[in-house]
Amino acid sequence: MTNAENGNKIGTLYIVATPIGNLADISERALQTLTNVDLIAAEDTRHTGKLLSHFGIKTRTFALHDHNEKQKAQQLLDWLNEGKNIALVSDAGTPLISDPGYAVVNLCRTEGATVTPVPGACAAISALCCSGLPTDRFQFIGFTPAKSQARQQFFIDAFESGITSIMYESTHRIMASLDDLSTALGADQHVVFAKELTKTYETFFSGTVTELIAFLTNEPERQRGELVLMLPGKPAQQDDIPDEAKRMLALLEPEMPLKKACGIVAEYFGLKKNALYKSVIDSREG
Repeated sequence: MTNAENGNKIGTLYIVATPIGNLADISERALQTLTNVDLIAAEDTRHTGKLLSHFGIKTRTFALHDHNEKQKAQQLLDWLNEGKNIALVSDAGTPLISDPGYAVVNLCRTEGATVTPVPGACAAISALCCSGLPTDRFQFIGFTPAKSQARQQFFIDAFESGITSIMYESTHRIMASLDDLSTALGADQHVVFAKELTKTYETFFSGTVTELIAFLTNEPERQRGELVLMLPGKPAQQDDIPDEAKRMLALLEPEMPLKKACGIVAEYFGLKKNALYKSVIDSREG
């Protein structure tokens, strides 16, 4: 019999986003949650301790990181079943986005515990909204692989997806990754780079791979910090549209708006609606 069946209150696991740089970005709800919970599960208790100290929060913390997460998951669930409320935080930003927490949340969901978000900063989304790249469809694909050949295929797959791709990169690997990106997609491939978002040295760069390599080489300090890379997807080509799809589009367009007709054709033929629409518009403007 569960605690709920016994009439006992089961605790809630709060997934709390914290600032990625500027401490003023923390939400009022996040501060209230961190103050009122019984425990805080932190990726690095020392790092989180500085944040809590800044805001005068005295809630007890315990470590939950990549190396102990699976072992701690059951203990955390037991505390929830005892009625304790727990907040989960990463070092910065939204937990579980290339940070620990999946094993805990998965177990809690499986066992019927309540998991609720306290939304806030996320480097991937913050970078995307200022990138100038298409935002109607995008994918976050985590950190780039460690090995060169795997990285090259990683970049090719991202580009071939046809949608904007967001990825993280480490400071010690950024230049090697850009070399692999150049090899995989060409030196003239467009890329957007962002670093140290919301911090004093926040930087955005939009240009070719060659230009970005020069930008980072000229001032090596630019290679340091929290780095985000973004790639546009491969644009749809008119030639990629099957003849049958073109014929159906020609039949539908007189009966309805072009965008709606593209939606029907895209769904029927397994195409990307926005890419199909853009391809038609581009072909007519050309």
